[in-house]
Formats: sequence, C-alpha cells, structure tokens
Amino acid sequence: MYTHTKQLRTYGKPLAETGKALLMIHGRGATAESILSLAEHLPVEEFTLLAPQATNHSWYPYSFMAPESQNQPALDSALALIHELVENILKQGISSRSIYFLGFSQGACLTSEYAARHAQRFGGLLIFTGGLIGQQVNTTNYTGNFDGTPVIITTGDPDPHVPVSRVEETVRILEEKGARVLKKIYKGRPHTILQEELDMASQLLIQSAE
Repeated sequence: MYTHTKQLRTYGKPLAETGKALLMIHGRGATAESILSLAEHLPVEEFTLLAPQATNHSWYPYSFMAPESQNQPALDSALALIHELVENILKQGISSRSIYFLGFSQGACLTSEYAARHAQRFGGLLIFTGGLIGQQVNTTNYTGNFDGTPVIITTGDPDPHVPVSRVEETVRILEEKGARVLKKIYKGRPHTILQEELDMASQLLIQSAE
C-alpha cells in the first residue's frame, strides 16, 4: 500500500491572471500529461489547468467498488492531495465557483467522491465514466450542499469498470446534495471519452464561465 507524493503539472496562464482553475484527475495507469492533453479539445484558454500525478500511476490499488478499507491508505492520501490543491486555490482569493473538476475513469471516481465530501458551489464537475467510491456508498462521509453546481456524468453500458447502477446512485446522491446533473449513458461505448462528451463539457465550461 502507498501514499501519494505531491507531483503537479500545470498548463495555461497563471491563476492570478485567469481567476479560474480546472483540476484534471487522470485515470488508472495514466499520467497528468495524458489528461492535460484533453485541453486541445476544450475551451480552456481562460483557465489555469492543474493535474496532479498519482504515485504508481494509480490513485488507489483496487476497484472503486471494493470495500473502502482495501483501498487505504492510498484513497485517503489521494483525497487529501486534491483537498490541499483546492485549499491552495481558495487561499489565492479564488472563489469555489471558479474551481472546476474533470476526471476520467478512476479519476472520475475520485472527483465525484472528493466533491461529495466537500460539497459547495463549484464551477462544474465533469465526471467521465465514474461514480462514488466504496462497496456500498457511505453517505455519512458527505457534507455540504452543491447549491446548483452543474455536473455532467457519463458512462458506457456496459462499462468494464463502472456499473451503470453506481452511476445512477451517484446521480441521485449528487442531486440530493443540490447539484444540477446531466447524465448520459452510451450503449456499447468502449471505455473512453467520446467527442460528444467533450462537446458537452465545452458547453458547461463556456456557460459557467460567462
């Protein structure tokens, strides 16, 4: 088992110049650089992009549907790393409304779990093929209210890693906590991000930033 060392890649203009942060959380086996490459397909010229790198290229060792204890201490370490990033952004005078998240696969699971544990009015959540973490979702971990935060959550049906039932449960919980959720389930879609998903993400980033 492992904890994460702080490794951060950034892209774009400085935060003091943009006033808007997009945190990009990569999937299992991937890199910060790989998730940052999505910037080529998104309207992020006026965002500062921040992508943490997981130790061992994985945020936690087992499936997100495994008992939470099996994924410790890596899971808590990953959540703490994101929290430190968010706190650092807030300390620079940036509102939580100007903080956006994008995650794919394992990174999407981590994104939804972190956001639910620290619910507030974020700029938006882009959850590409992921859901809340644990063998059973432990709602006692979740605090705050999203206060209308826009959320896009997508998955394939079936997906080899993410059951549609967990995505549905995640949508319900995020909505109960005040998020405005757009869910899209693609029949027979492979474990990837489609152009249509990027187009929806682009719309959210443009509308929320206006």
